[in-house]
Amino acid sequence: MAHDPVTTKVSADGLRYKSKEAGSPFAPAGIGGPGTMSCFLCGKHRPRSMLRTRKLLGKAHFVCDPNCNDVAAKVGQGR
Repeated sequence: MAHDPVTTKVSADGLRYKSKEAGSPFAPAGIGGPGTMSCFLCGKHRPRSMLRTRKLLGKAHFVCDPNCNDVAAKVGQGR
């Protein structure tokens, strides 16, 4: 049973895809781990070079380095 190829297209109401391209906007920049990760404290996606691990709630989590406000100012975004 052959199906017609479906292209990525938003329906007229703008809410649903008939099909969607595979992948993520946060895909890795190259070979290796993810290019970005989200900060456990502020939730913003940052390059891994702007994050560090910190033990919170008994586990190691990635957080902005040195803190969320400094990184936001460096990137040019408000928190």
